[in-house]
Amino acid sequence: MSEVIIYYLEMNTLNELNPKLDARGLTVTEVEVKNFRFNRFLYQYVGEPWEWTDKLTHSDELWKTYAESPMVSTYVAYYRGAIAGYFELQNTETGDVEIKYFGLAEDFIGKGHGGYLLTCAIESAWSLPGAKRVWLHTCSLDHPSAMQNYKARGFKLYKEEVDED
Repeated sequence: MSEVIIYYLEMNTLNELNPKLDARGLTVTEVEVKNFRFNRFLYQYVGEPWEWTDKLTHSDELWKTYAESPMVSTYVAYYRGAIAGYFELQNTETGDVEIKYFGLAEDFIGKGHGGYLLTCAIESAWSLPGAKRVWLHTCSLDHPSAMQNYKARGFKLYKEEVDED
């Protein structure tokens, strides 16, 4: 049993964003026609190297309820026609917007795309009606550069916990 540390980060105003504006050829598009199967594919495609496994056993019904909810928005980053990464935003009635999933596909890591994609995620989160706070959580299993990117864009660590699964 290995110890995993979960990190919670937040941003309380758009003014805290330190944007990275160089797209480096990325095009980020909102998925306007929702389909839970696409979300499941993105989750596995991007998350596999980082052991995103918690949702892989979910039923079609659970995936559909989550991914096709009006409170969830999905955005895909493309590079020359290939899926380079994605993010999902989950809005709430209280104005807390979670960057639920965020990541680059393995072939696109280390090419300078992460800062721009995270900037897009943060700006998209703040553009949602009633957004008052943007937050996310990550863990010690994530790519070593992930935390650096979150902090560089302006996120502040507000909580840490140990998960001894």
